[in-house]
Amino acid sequence: MKPEGILRILAFGDIIGEPGRKVFANSIHKMREKYLPDLIILNGENSAHGFGITEEIVKSFFNMGVDVITSGNHIWQKKEIFNFIDKYPNLIRPINYPPGTPGSGMTIIEKSNTKIAIINAMGRIFMDAIDCPFRTVESQLNYLKENNVKIILVDFHAEATSEKQVFGWYFDGRVTAVWGTHTHIQTSDERILPKGTAYITDIGMCGARDSVIGMKIEESYRKVIQHLPVKFSPADSSANIIEGVAIDIQVNSGKATLISRIREIISINSK
Repeated sequence: MKPEGILRILAFGDIIGEPGRKVFANSIHKMREKYLPDLIILNGENSAHGFGITEEIVKSFFNMGVDVITSGNHIWQKKEIFNFIDKYPNLIRPINYPPGTPGSGMTIIEKSNTKIAIINAMGRIFMDAIDCPFRTVESQLNYLKENNVKIILVDFHAEATSEKQVFGWYFDGRVTAVWGTHTHIQTSDERILPKGTAYITDIGMCGARDSVIGMKIEESYRKVIQHLPVKFSPADSSANIIEGVAIDIQVNSGKATLISRIREIISINSK
């Protein structure tokens, strides 16, 4: 059951290639029945064979009932993205790319007569040297307040856990939720920060369990141990994982009241 006056969101970690797409497709109906979400968000930047996203995959996610697809540094891996990213306002890329970059870093949707802003931002430590995510996100807050948007959700796509934590503390009480993506390893630090923001350093991934962050183990050996050039590809596994978070939000205040991790191991032949 969902308490009255509560809006519930489900956010799922990076979808890694075909195994990730399959485990999500085979799990989302059960997730709907279990959590009764008002809004479903996933990170799709690795959904096309581990890197990038195609228009066909975008359409398939929306047809499954996904409301918003976030991304990150791999959003540009499939060059066809430039032909369709502006067609889908709910497919967003990091907001702190420089002005003039195709696509948008924020979308505003309405659920249960409530406006909800979803922002995608990207860190800079061990990542591309793009605009400051702190100042860029902060620059949107007055606009959202003027437009009566109380619920603000941020997918912070970053490498360094410290930068993710700084981001959460910096925006505590000013946004509803901050969850990390990009590292594909779910962390156990979910909590409501003192001023009411739901936070977790990384929500994990959807893909092959027997892998290195979703990719083939043997290829990772070549890269890490032998220092050889490798073209990574998603792993196949008899057991796949689906990871993310469920967040409950007070509609009137825009504050989070609960954040809980989702992690299920599902036996699906990903071939």
